[in-house]
Amino acid sequence: MSEMKSLAKDTAIYGLSSIIGKFLNYLLVPLYTYALARTSDYGIVTNIYAWTALLLVILTYGMETGFFRFSNREDYDSQTVYKTAFLTLLCSSAVFTMLVVIFHQPIANALGYPDHSEFVEMMFATVAIDAFACIPFAYLRYQKRPIAFAALKLLFVILNIAFNILFLVILGKNDVFYVFLSNILATTIQTLCLLPLTLPKGGQFSVPVLKEMLRYSLPLLVLGVAGIMNQTLDRILFPYLYTGADAQAQLGIYGACFKVAMVMMMFTQAFRYAYEPFVFSKHKDRQSVEAYADAMKYYIIFSYLILLGVIFYLDIFRYIVSSAYWEGLKIVPVVLWTYVFQGVYFNLSFWYKLTDETKWGAYFSLIGLVITLVLQIVGVPRIGYWASCGSSLVCYFCIMLMSYFIGQKKAPIPYDLKSIGGYTALTIGLLAVYYALRLYYISNMWLLMGIGTLLIAIYLIVMTRRDFPLSGLPVVGKYFKKK
Repeated sequence: MSEMKSLAKDTAIYGLSSIIGKFLNYLLVPLYTYALARTSDYGIVTNIYAWTALLLVILTYGMETGFFRFSNREDYDSQTVYKTAFLTLLCSSAVFTMLVVIFHQPIANALGYPDHSEFVEMMFATVAIDAFACIPFAYLRYQKRPIAFAALKLLFVILNIAFNILFLVILGKNDVFYVFLSNILATTIQTLCLLPLTLPKGGQFSVPVLKEMLRYSLPLLVLGVAGIMNQTLDRILFPYLYTGADAQAQLGIYGACFKVAMVMMMFTQAFRYAYEPFVFSKHKDRQSVEAYADAMKYYIIFSYLILLGVIFYLDIFRYIVSSAYWEGLKIVPVVLWTYVFQGVYFNLSFWYKLTDETKWGAYFSLIGLVITLVLQIVGVPRIGYWASCGSSLVCYFCIMLMSYFIGQKKAPIPYDLKSIGGYTALTIGLLAVYYALRLYYISNMWLLMGIGTLLIAIYLIVMTRRDFPLSGLPVVGKYFKKK
């Protein structure tokens, strides 16, 4: 239980900054959907950000996870590992930036923005800076400095919002160019503030260490590329696959409504920040499998709670985006379930990372990529963005199951399937009651939200009585301890 309290504490710190940051970024969604002239403008933003997400994985090539792996091994000097990773990412990011500057116009032509090569230059330079910064940020997590980590992450968010407000609202520059300009300015300032805290002060650059890290990390590159393509391929391919004349407008609607479901991503990202260092540091503990099983159960419990909250209060969450985008809100429940499966898959993935069989992660992601690609090629021309979100749901559900069954043979972990199944049944049951009332009996928005609140209360009662007593909460738990 002490391990879980430590995990809960770290998740609270990392999660608070992540949730605040994502919440503040939420403010950009209504800003963009109201300030930009057309839904197609937001489609451009959605498309280019999808490309940068893919490039970020390529440019980090698994070194972040490799750093955690080797810095926690007793036979490696952590400072040498860090300096090697730091300098390697610095060089590769610099080379990429130079190539983008040289070939920006051909790249812009290939992406479908021949008249806006400046979009490509700004955002690809931004992703190069972010790729380099991932190792210094990982170092802060390794040093258990969540306050510095959180402050710098929030600095970027605040700066990005401030620049967007300056350009789009105060100066009235309602153009996509200023969205990307705000991003690169905020990223540059954040990185300049990060470096003084994380410059290597010991160790040395080691070619043998680099070779070992690359040997471990390169399979993760395949895993990462396939994995991020499973997440972003819908927004990358949509303009090429959609047969209607308003492809960018439909992509804008899809991208905006996708953002409404980001509450689930906030939680999974915050959980990951605390969970990955926790897993590798606890690998020496023979009892750690029980801790992993508990972490999975708690993750699922809270994921279902968030899912129910977003669905039951969707009539409020819809105001995050302009009414011009509301036609796409029906995809939100599908996206939420996708995030649940994605988070479970992430938690399951540690069996092959800890056993150094990272090839399995590549296999799963490649299979998922094939599923995603086939479903989108077949479905997008016929049903538009419904095929985009549906393909992601099917992809993560399939690879989640594969990872579980193979992982139980390779490195079995005693997951509490009885409790997990019970919460799954409870969640589906509550959703069935809600949708039955919404579709056939009740149309009043406020009454529906009242019923949703009652259903969430039922879930909370079950959760606190069965698996998460209030006395176990960090900080405030002492006020609920039994006398």
